[in-house]
Amino acid sequence: MKLNNINNRPSWHEYFMRIAMLAATRSTCLRRQVGAVIVKDKKVLATGYNGSPSGLKHCLEVGCMREEMGIPSGQRHELCRAIHAEQNAIIQAATSGVSISGGTLYSTTFPCILCAKMLINAQIKEIYIAEGYPDDLSREMLDEAGITIHRLTIKNVDLSDINVEDMIK
Repeated sequence: MKLNNINNRPSWHEYFMRIAMLAATRSTCLRRQVGAVIVKDKKVLATGYNGSPSGLKHCLEVGCMREEMGIPSGQRHELCRAIHAEQNAIIQAATSGVSISGGTLYSTTFPCILCAKMLINAQIKEIYIAEGYPDDLSREMLDEAGITIHRLTIKNVDLSDINVEDMIK
């Protein structure tokens, strides 16, 4: 089965951002579904999506404490059951013994300040995002650290149109 015409082959940036978008579909956050991929030398090192810590109940099960408390997006990040996609990707790499130093992050959303500080210390060198997020301090710190940020727009792909059964026949 052909999923793509050879003339429509995605660029490497689009390919990795689409993987981040696919990762976002695993999110259990009721407010925002975010996916992240860390890449180096055109190889995927780690992926992540936002959701509760392993083994704990998800917001899908217990509700969103941020909604219940009326906390606006971008504020009081510590009052949330979920771990951000970027954080989960960094943790996945660490628990697997994979160095992400010098890597590139592809994220469906611009990193918040907490993630930005972690990405700086993890020595991520470049970030590609699909959409913005209102966090001026994050932008300032990433700029100060010399991390290049690119906005990447790709066509929406409805992943539900892909029939996995056809692929394994």
